[in-house]
Amino acid sequence: MSKQPWNWRKSSRSAGNGQCVEVARPGPVVGLRDSKNPAGGYLAVAPAVFDTLLAALADRDHPE
Repeated sequence: MSKQPWNWRKSSRSAGNGQCVEVARPGPVVGLRDSKNPAGGYLAVAPAVFDTLLAALADRDHPE
């Protein structure tokens, strides 16, 4: 994987109830992990896949 640092940040859309997701972009991938369990691993996807995920979530939040 990337040798760049994984600077994790909480999603601005995370709720205040502990249901948080953290995101990192250390280079050619986007990492996603559960902020309650940072040692539990992460999911790494291509930026295009992450963009598709965000678009799908936005569509879900704003149905026509």
